[in-house]
Amino acid sequence: MRLKEILRVTKETEVYVKINLDGEGNSNIETPIKFLNHMMNCFSTHSMFDIIIQAKGDLNHHIIEDIALTLGQAIRDANSDSMNILRFGSAKVPMDESLANVTLDFSGRPFSVVNLKTEWYQIEDAVTEDLTPFFESLAISMKASIHVNVEYGLNDHHKIEAAFKALALALRHALTFDPKRKGIPSSKGVI
Repeated sequence: MRLKEILRVTKETEVYVKINLDGEGNSNIETPIKFLNHMMNCFSTHSMFDIIIQAKGDLNHHIIEDIALTLGQAIRDANSDSMNILRFGSAKVPMDESLANVTLDFSGRPFSVVNLKTEWYQIEDAVTEDLTPFFESLAISMKASIHVNVEYGLNDHHKIEAAFKALALALRHALTFDPKRKGIPSSKGVI
């Protein structure tokens, strides 16, 4: 099983993440940000990763960013050898009137393009401008190329939820074992 447990402690936050990439989609998310709890529960359900997250800190912005950094590192470390995985993943997810697309490459080269197309300052108890750094920080710590595009929508909650679900499905696909693959999925021989 691909498991990892990380405790990240800074002067601003304390974040604990435990992940099982070969899980059943079970989650236990405890942060002071209810909307983020909801997104991370959705992420766990659709990625089929078992995830425990416990986080606290000084500011919601720091908590969101540090959760992404810790989660990305946990995913990367749980799949440390990158052997026999598909590597690439892509998913389109509708959420009522909204449609989001996530395409990613578990490449070892961090990069992100994030277009959430939010229109409001806040969704529930989360400031919308704090959500883009979640995807960016995840890409950096996971060492993956992640492209997140909300194609359209009217409701910011639906746009973001579709993006998190698409991310979950794309990661689930990228980290699935390829029965035909023997070794690292790269012509360089390293990721």
